[in-house]
Amino acid sequence: MTPVELTLTLSSCALLMAFVAWFSYQRAKDDVTSKDGYFLAGRNLGGLFIGGSLLLTNLSAEQLIGLNGSSYGANMSSMAWEVTAAVATIAMAVIFLPKYLAGAFTTLPQFLNDRFDKDVQRLSVLLFMLGYGLVTIPSVLYSGSIAVIKLFDVPTLLGVGQFEALVITVITIGVVGSIYAVFGGLKAVAVSDTINGIGLLIVGATVPTLGLIALGDGSFSTGLKVIASEAPEKLNAIGDATAPTPFGTLFTGMILANLFYWCTNQYVIQRTLAARNLAEGQKGVLMSGFFKILVPFFMMIPGVIAFHLYGPGLASMDQAYPALIRDVFPIWMMGFFLAVLMGAVFSSFNSLLNSAATMFTLDIYAPLQKSELSDRQAVRIAMIASVVIAVFSFIVAPLLWFAPEGLWQIIRIFTGFYNIPIIAIVLVGLFTRHVPAIGAKIAIVFHVVAYGLLKFAFAEYVTIHFLHLYAILFAIETAIMLICGQIAPRKTAWVFQRNEKVNLTPWRYTFPVSATLFAMVIGLYLLFSPIGLANGALGTTYWALNAVLVATLTLVWVRTIRRSPKPS
Repeated sequence: MTPVELTLTLSSCALLMAFVAWFSYQRAKDDVTSKDGYFLAGRNLGGLFIGGSLLLTNLSAEQLIGLNGSSYGANMSSMAWEVTAAVATIAMAVIFLPKYLAGAFTTLPQFLNDRFDKDVQRLSVLLFMLGYGLVTIPSVLYSGSIAVIKLFDVPTLLGVGQFEALVITVITIGVVGSIYAVFGGLKAVAVSDTINGIGLLIVGATVPTLGLIALGDGSFSTGLKVIASEAPEKLNAIGDATAPTPFGTLFTGMILANLFYWCTNQYVIQRTLAARNLAEGQKGVLMSGFFKILVPFFMMIPGVIAFHLYGPGLASMDQAYPALIRDVFPIWMMGFFLAVLMGAVFSSFNSLLNSAATMFTLDIYAPLQKSELSDRQAVRIAMIASVVIAVFSFIVAPLLWFAPEGLWQIIRIFTGFYNIPIIAIVLVGLFTRHVPAIGAKIAIVFHVVAYGLLKFAFAEYVTIHFLHLYAILFAIETAIMLICGQIAPRKTAWVFQRNEKVNLTPWRYTFPVSATLFAMVIGLYLLFSPIGLANGALGTTYWALNAVLVATLTLVWVRTIRRSPKPS
């Protein structure tokens, strides 16, 4: 970039970020004085803000770089992580959210305390806090900073070394992201996420459009023909055993990982717990599911375009998206792109920070006090906790630079230490009445020990895909809890205690919209498969199966409309 272009990029980025901050503050300034206001946006979030915040909380720089790199170097199989998440959003809307809102929970550990006991609550908080503080928050800062450095060549721009640029970028992103979480609470996070989410959708649509035009020498349709006819195997999402994501894992550990993330992970579900009513919460959750359907087009097709433009000669797969951005994105929009990229990183960071502070305040600090915390005390403790956690992450994040391969492997492994036991005990807790707390405690301890041994002590001998390992451990831990329920059941059957603070009337279109979303997941796999685009053409079988999907959905909608009472 020339000095003029750099100045234009940075100034336009700063202006856009300032507007987002100002607008978010205006919407959130009245909701930071009470516990419900600070932690749950006053239990008044609408579907739009819930869906927008879920979108940006989930998508960050890591997906922009990583998913496009995966499609550039292999095929579309890694879209499974995003597309099958839509199925988990259906489960959240239909099964989990009604229970959470009926109990008026602020954190997932509160539900586990209600279902089991305080020890299970403490164990779950310990798992979450270790995961967030030592791994997830620092890795979000690190991956986001690396993305900014790769895309904008920060060392050259600032005239510093790579590590110095990383430290500067980490602190810049962290400080700005912390401001939202510390001073604005959940509502500021949700509002800023939604605005930045709109920007992400604009960027997501612009990049593949411009890339196809460049690939087609000025013709969008010609670019489409190139990716559809030349090396069509790049468009195959049905991964074999050697693919980045084998297709079989969709039906074992993949669904469990997504259920954990979308239905029980505190930093994701917290904005759904803030819904003004069940209907708005269901709308927002399902909206985020439809956003996930767009991810293959916005975050994987650009990688395929990069393969056709540059061939397999890039230095690494992670260079695919940055190269495409530098070559096709207009310089006058780079400030907007940088603001959106930073916003995506802010979202994941400040959501994690807000949720970690929430759990520390309500699940660790408050139970240790002799009297109930006042609203003012709770907010003050949460702000202090946010600052401490943020500063700690500023220290840890740059350290990933010195051993990226080993630490990235640990990051992936560490997630497996807490995601499967959490989803296992939540599911058993929801759907059984006699399983005792000791069953959940044994399952958690068993998982940590067994998973640690399998991934470290016996890693040389255990060659099974880690997602299949998730499913095996989930089955064993569920069996442990059910056996405990038979051998030493609770003295009194658990009864869900309702504590309704919002209207729990479900959205009348939840079922047909969920069916539509599920059909679109199937449709995407038909499109990106050997009977679809991966074959170089859409044949008779493809169109016949799609006709069946459309006919089935039509029947579902007709029956729903006929049976639903008209709104008053």
